[in-house]
Amino acid sequence: MLPSIILGSIFLIDYNELVGNYLKDVISVKFGTEEELVAFSKGAVGKTFGQLGKSDRLLNLGNKGGLGQFIEESYFGYEINSQARPDFEELGVELKVTPFKRNKNGSLSAKERLVLNIIDYMKEANTEFYSSSFWKKNEKLMLFFYEWIPDVNKEEYPITYTMLHRFSTSDLEVIKKDWETIVSKIRIGKAHEISEGDTNYLGACTKGATKESLRGQPFSNIKAMQRAYSLKQSYMTSLVRQNIYKEKLISFTNANELKSKTLDNILLDKFEPYMGQTDYEIAEKIGVNLNVKSKGFVPELISALLGIKGTKLEKIEEFSKANIQFKTIRLEPNGKPKEHMSFETIKFDELVNEEWENSFIRYRFAETKFLFVIFEYKETVLQNSIRKLYFKGVKLWNMPIETIEKEIKQLWVDLREKLEKSLEIKYIEKGGKLIESNNLPKSGFNGVAHIRPKARDGSDKVLLPDGRRITKQCYWLNNTYIKDILG
Repeated sequence: MLPSIILGSIFLIDYNELVGNYLKDVISVKFGTEEELVAFSKGAVGKTFGQLGKSDRLLNLGNKGGLGQFIEESYFGYEINSQARPDFEELGVELKVTPFKRNKNGSLSAKERLVLNIIDYMKEANTEFYSSSFWKKNEKLMLFFYEWIPDVNKEEYPITYTMLHRFSTSDLEVIKKDWETIVSKIRIGKAHEISEGDTNYLGACTKGATKESLRGQPFSNIKAMQRAYSLKQSYMTSLVRQNIYKEKLISFTNANELKSKTLDNILLDKFEPYMGQTDYEIAEKIGVNLNVKSKGFVPELISALLGIKGTKLEKIEEFSKANIQFKTIRLEPNGKPKEHMSFETIKFDELVNEEWENSFIRYRFAETKFLFVIFEYKETVLQNSIRKLYFKGVKLWNMPIETIEKEIKQLWVDLREKLEKSLEIKYIEKGGKLIESNNLPKSGFNGVAHIRPKARDGSDKVLLPDGRRITKQCYWLNNTYIKDILG
């Protein structure tokens, strides 16, 4: 049993003197109040992991939770356990150590989601929110944020910020609905169909590797992947930016509204009064002085209709925390989108080194909610050189996990195999120009997604792993698939 120091109700112990003691001989620190825990935790800010404990402990930490275990053991003197109770049981506080990173544009973002406790499908199906394992374990979180720096040893990562996190009233209403979404699938025997895209702030991420991590579930004989509750990477990024970067986010909801409505319902209510009007009519009513054909029109439209006109979408709190990204859809009179839907340029050099479970495209669709802003042309032919574009509505959508694990994986696997073995690139002269063609999956590949160019022109190319160059390529969702989604 580790020796303990119990801090009194008045925090008078000199931190540096205490650190000097426990670095020589690890002790266990007990806290009488949350204020004592917060004060003690702040003593780690500005120090590296190597300064907070014996470096040989760090060298032996290989798993993802290693740094958290290191802080728990070497800084607080707690023995590692996997109990259902919070780490600081006397205060009902769970300790979590989580990384953030600096992006190329200078902004900060969470490096990953915050994984919480494993979900026991058999037990969780019989609980309510306030008796759930999630709430019992994670009602209050003592967060240690450290900066992840590429090519730097982990003992040199600095602890940048610590905070005692309680979910705000509004966040809690969203999280309660997220929890219910997850558990409702367990209750109907569909734990194997849980997807992180189903929810907004609280996710249920896979935990462990493939077949070894399959678990039994109630109400079904189908084995389900082991999962853990997690706060989404987008939610953690909002905490990083609000607390470390001091960024201000603007909300379009309030706790009372969220008690009775979902985010989906609130969004629909905000946009409904404008349905059936033309883009020009809406622009005039909301006072948006933009060319409605410009890329800036739809973001302006969204913020204005949400009642926070002029707010950039990445500054909207709910969008930031839930990783909601918009896509504009223009439908032809037959209900079919005018175009396929494009996504990011494929980074071939990264893709060939990916595993499916951690691939960019899997993460993109599994953890993103899309706000489809839908317009439609009602005329088949041009009148006076223009066709009027009418606002049809919005739809908040995430890709089903079955589609991700079947058609999207099929696309990714085919692309990987072609990059490794048989990618054909040909140039055909047509009209005095060389036209590039390849054997990458086309729109008829699987009915859901395909790969095609998205470049400024034929000279806008990227390097392939084998040294050849190819016109920039993107992932695209088929317009016929989008039509099916919209119903």
